[in-house]
Amino acid sequence: MNRSVLISGCSGGGKSTLLQELAAHGHAVVEEPGRRIVKQELEGGGAALPWVDMAAFARRAIEMAIADHVAAGEQTGWTFFDRGLIDAAAALQHLTGEPVLEKLSAAHRYHPRIFLTPPWPEIYTTDPERRHGFDEAVAEYDRLAAVYPTLGYDVVMLPKIAVADRADFILDCLSREPRQQ
Repeated sequence: MNRSVLISGCSGGGKSTLLQELAAHGHAVVEEPGRRIVKQELEGGGAALPWVDMAAFARRAIEMAIADHVAAGEQTGWTFFDRGLIDAAAALQHLTGEPVLEKLSAAHRYHPRIFLTPPWPEIYTTDPERRHGFDEAVAEYDRLAAVYPTLGYDVVMLPKIAVADRADFILDCLSREPRQQ
């Protein structure tokens, strides 16, 4: 059974906070590749930043997400990802037209059920790693919400509820699945 669970959706929708909650429950979590890349590039004076060179940023995110996915395969329990390979590949394909999404998605599958955080303007904020506005976040969300079903994923929309309740919602959804996956 594939135990690599992807949490994607709108920027500023509470994914990182949700992963902190899942980690507090004892689950393995993987921080968003984009945030790690931005921190590295800002510290090292690099240019693979979404507001400088989005294509280079997306390519680095793809590489990092593949490495994260491979490493998670060694875990025995659930591993929860804050974004991942599909988000990065969708961004690169949208930006450049390079047909990378289907090939990468087929080679590196996540659990068949993924969870999306909807746009949530009441909690949206910018920070040093997230400089884009809410409208850009919603446009990206719309692209991802359309992409995941075409790749064969069962998309579950996360309700706008307290973070502990969101974590329980995810764990409950996963516990009610057939074991054949």
